Amino acid sequence: MKVIFWSFQVAFFYILTLIFALLPARLVCPTGSFIGKLGAFVFPKRRQVAINNIRLALPTLMKNPEWSSLPHTPEEIARMMFCHLGISFVETCRMYHGRGKDVLERVEIRGWEYFEAAKARGKGVIVLTGHCGNWELASLALARHFNTSMSVVARRQDNPYLNSMVEKIRQRYGNMIIYKDKAIRNMLAVIRNNGTIGLLVDQAVFPEDGALIDFLGRKAWASKAPILLSRRSGTAIVPAFIHREADRHIIEIHPELVFSNDTSEQGVAADVQTYSSAIENFIVHHPVDWYWVHRRWKRAGELACG
Repeated sequence: MKVIFWSFQVAFFYILTLIFALLPARLVCPTGSFIGKLGAFVFPKRRQVAINNIRLALPTLMKNPEWSSLPHTPEEIARMMFCHLGISFVETCRMYHGRGKDVLERVEIRGWEYFEAAKARGKGVIVLTGHCGNWELASLALARHFNTSMSVVARRQDNPYLNSMVEKIRQRYGNMIIYKDKAIRNMLAVIRNNGTIGLLVDQAVFPEDGALIDFLGRKAWASKAPILLSRRSGTAIVPAFIHREADRHIIEIHPELVFSNDTSEQGVAADVQTYSSAIENFIVHHPVDWYWVHRRWKRAGELACG
């Protein structure tokens, strides 16, 4: 019975994504915006999570001297975020069905010299990012621009047929997938070959796997994995984030992060705070491009900090 359900699920996924992939390019944005608005309506609990997260973060965001975002209200930011998610979904459908050349060509990369400087060290590069903008597009665009394969850490799909399909689609553009069940060993293998690893590290982790940090005015658990991996291998950690500007995408690559040599728990936590602050800085500048739907502050009390 499970095999039948998995087969149906894969067929439905393939047909649905193919329909959106076949849309004319001029209909991508309006169709995606409609899907995003529909998603906000169909999943009101997720929309409310986003609005609540934004409302609690706004006092901290607005204290930042670089905050000048429009729109200003939680409801408006959430609405635009859902529209962006819908557009990203349609764009990703096009890419995964081999029709994404126009999307990839509208990606501008700023700060490329920081990536090349880190790569020149010969110890691999960890591209640290989050669920920002069209994050699926970011890994494909970076690999295309630098003519290198990127290994992206991902969770294995429960449906093995769907997992196989998604894996083949992603590898069409030369990228590789590292599954979380054997992540550390496989990441070290990539690094030894001076490869590039993409890590999305803006979601909550279990306390035993993370450090308690301040994030947008509240306590949150953040992964220690990038810090521990970098210390073990000497690999540079380079933040990079993608956001949408009108009909194009901008990937901003930042200088390599500098961490302490303090191996204590406090030292590791301070370094985790360093990379988390880089993500927070992105959100200050591009609040509608971050995935507010996630319960980022769970298991940490979700209380405002001072």
